[in-house]
Order: sequence, then structure tokens, then C-alpha cells
Amino acid sequence: MTSGGHVLLVCTGNVCRSPFAERVLAHQLDQLGIPPDRRVRLASAGTAALVGESMDPRCAAHVRSAGGTAENFRARQLTADMVADADLVLTATREHRAAVARLHPRSLGYAFALRDFAVLVGDLPRPWRPHDGPASTVAGRTAAQAAARRGLSPPLPVGEADIVDPFGRPEAVVAAMTRQVLDALRPILRVLAT
Repeated sequence: MTSGGHVLLVCTGNVCRSPFAERVLAHQLDQLGIPPDRRVRLASAGTAALVGESMDPRCAAHVRSAGGTAENFRARQLTADMVADADLVLTATREHRAAVARLHPRSLGYAFALRDFAVLVGDLPRPWRPHDGPASTVAGRTAAQAAARRGLSPPLPVGEADIVDPFGRPEAVVAAMTRQVLDALRPILRVLAT
């Protein structure tokens, strides 16, 4: 039996985008009733984290609106060990992906900007069967499939690849971030829940 593996979500301060994605995706996966031994483990961190801080209150409200919980969240600084321990790294922007790769160069094969990854896995055959491939986890095999698909279609334009940063900005920007993340999570949930 294949284990779910470990997915790491990354943004800047680890108080808005990556914790929102982590907690919403966790809720969505929980709703599917995946057995604990096959469930993907989720974590998040920031490239310039506000270490120890709670999730931004507005982002936390959006997590709750999506059915998740923002309780007991504390921001963490991204480390090379965190990246090395992950099977899949999903970042808020392409610049965050570059920062991940600088910490741990091998991650280039399994680190993706969240919206880029959603496009790469969006049209994987249904049902997606993650047992094909050398990686030992669902997350790892999905990352390998996505990496193999790079270059098969044009990448997203620069303005569409990144999740907007809502930190310290108006509620409209928080709502835009929420929509961007939720849209990206739809195809990602399908492949990680297999």
C-alpha cells in the first residue's frame, strides 16, 4: 500500500497564503475519509516567516468559511531540512520556488508554484493512479508526474502564476487570494486524494 507522503506549502511570512492553503487542503482531504496510513501530511513555512505568529485574522476567517480550522497555527521559518523531508513542495509564487531550490537544489524536481502545479496535474487521466512510478508516496509520484509534464504545454504567464500577497492589504486582496488558492486546490485535491 502506498502512503500519502508529505506536502510542504511555502509563502513569505507563513501567516497568509501557505497556512490558508495548508488548512483548507487538510479540511478537504479529511472530508474524503482517507485512512490515516494513506493520508497526505501537510505543513507550511515561510521564506521570511513571522516566526511564532498566528495566522492573519482575515485569512483565518476565510479558512473557517471554507470549513477548516485556523486554531493552534504558528508561523515557521523555512529550512533546508523541511524541504528535504517533503515529497512535494508547493509555493505561493515562482520566486518562492526559487528560494526553496536555493535551500535544497534537489527540490527542483518536486517543487512547484501552486498554480503551475494545478495546471500540470489538471488533466492527468481520471482516475489518477499514483502507483505507477519509482517514488514511494502519492505526493512523490504525483510530483514526478507533474515534473515529467513540464514543457508539454506553455507555462502560465508571469502575471497568472503567482498567488497575490494579501498581507497588510485590503480585504478585496484577501478575497482574491482565497479564490486563487481554492481554484488551484481543485485539481490538486483530486490527485492527492487518490
